[in-house]
Amino acid sequence: MKKQFAKNNVECKVTFQIPAEILAGSKIASVAGDFNGWNADANPVKITKGVGSVAITLPVGKEFQYKFVIDGQRWENDPEADRYVSNEFGEANSIVETYN
Repeated sequence: MKKQFAKNNVECKVTFQIPAEILAGSKIASVAGDFNGWNADANPVKITKGVGSVAITLPVGKEFQYKFVIDGQRWENDPEADRYVSNEFGEANSIVETYN
């Protein structure tokens, strides 16, 4: 995960990267989280040479829960997440923090 804070310190461009091990040959992936209403179609990932990435602009000074959605069915955590939190399904969600 790469973070780039805007000069105005209001926005942070977060580039999420899905490693080949998680994609495992999949052709479709996305990032779903509380920043997009957990919509698996809102932030599709571009897959190049087996690795996925997408940049999403988020407000600074917050934290967001998210997961990678693989082939529209498999929900995976980000191994590069800032941390993890338990969810209501007895599993964990990835957390990205945009504190500068």
